[in-house]
Amino acid sequence: YRQLKTSFDDEGFIFLGATLFGKKGNKEVIKERIQNIQSARSTTQPIRERTGGSTFRNPTQTNKKAWELIDEAGCRGLTYGGAKVSDLHCNFLINHNNASAHDLEMLGEKVREKVFQTSGIMLEWEIKKLGQK
Repeated sequence: YRQLKTSFDDEGFIFLGATLFGKKGNKEVIKERIQNIQSARSTTQPIRERTGGSTFRNPTQTNKKAWELIDEAGCRGLTYGGAKVSDLHCNFLINHNNASAHDLEMLGEKVREKVFQTSGIMLEWEIKKLGQK
């Protein structure tokens, strides 16, 4: 598994297609690796919940991850309307109870504010918001 970075990462591009290249390998070894990755994710991330994925970028001002700052700010389990900060991995916002986009955005802003108050770091959204308010 290898994640590639491109010069397009922060330019607001939306990719509609891609050509991927792979290499042959032992089918059983590959299958086992996939199962190990899926198993690890299921114990650390809310993969069975309705989320937008990782919510905030890891800050460059500190060696701490975004989830650590969120946890230290006391935001694990925090709610706003139908949105909730995941108890399992607090850098995931969950559509817990029919959350609206507004609920999710307001919860995210509440988290950003609390993290700033406790650490002096303003988290940046990793989720790209599209459309109008």
